[in-house]
Amino acid sequence: MTAYNAGRRINEVGVRMALGANRGHVVWLVVRGAFALIVFGLLIGLPLAFVAGRFLASQLYGLNPYNPVVALAAVLALGLPALVASFVPAVRASLISPMDALRTD
Repeated sequence: MTAYNAGRRINEVGVRMALGANRGHVVWLVVRGAFALIVFGLLIGLPLAFVAGRFLASQLYGLNPYNPVVALAAVLALGLPALVASFVPAVRASLISPMDALRTD
């Protein structure tokens, strides 16, 4: 999804770089968009996971369905790889020449 969004914004990246944005600004632009999607997904997923834990509490013999350590581990296990994976399209978008980006449309 991040690669698709970065690909659609090539013209915007070209204009930003032509007006003086450096590669770091472009990487931050793409990663910030991906981070917003990750946070949105976690804000929806965590409450749903706790609701599901309440319904499955009878199946979890001897376990606490509201264990904050497990929730934190799940957030880290899902959030960090997604954030790291967003750097590949971000760096790819930052390596595009402004002249080529403006010509593609």
